[in-house]
Amino acid sequence: MSLFNIFAVAGSAMTAQNQRLNVVASNLANADSAASSNGQPYKAKQVMFVSTSPMGSINGNSTSSGTHGVRVSAVIEDQSPMKLVYEPTHPMANPEGFVTMPNVNVVEEMVNMISASRSYQNNVDMMNTAKTLLLKTLTIGQ
Repeated sequence: MSLFNIFAVAGSAMTAQNQRLNVVASNLANADSAASSNGQPYKAKQVMFVSTSPMGSINGNSTSSGTHGVRVSAVIEDQSPMKLVYEPTHPMANPEGFVTMPNVNVVEEMVNMISASRSYQNNVDMMNTAKTLLLKTLTIGQ
């Protein structure tokens, strides 16, 4: 594996974690929304990751120097049940006085946010270390 492949792997991971952070931000922004843009209660979204085919592959055939990366395969809706909040004075309350609220768990979303930001930072640190190693390698012959 070439040292340069580290940049491709870390770059793909940073892109995937960036998308994860955007989904978490959307979930947190809509945690207390009674309705989304389509008039229905907002459903929390989750990011699904998948390993990419070897980056050094030719026509789908893996080469010996091929490395894997990561990408977001899908953003799916969370299937957990919606929250029912008793607010009979709310304009969107049903006849029993309950309002259907999003199924966003704020604590889980904060944990996801911390995890994604730390993963992103780890990949930045890995790229900086690889850059430093490459620069040191160039100075060996001087």
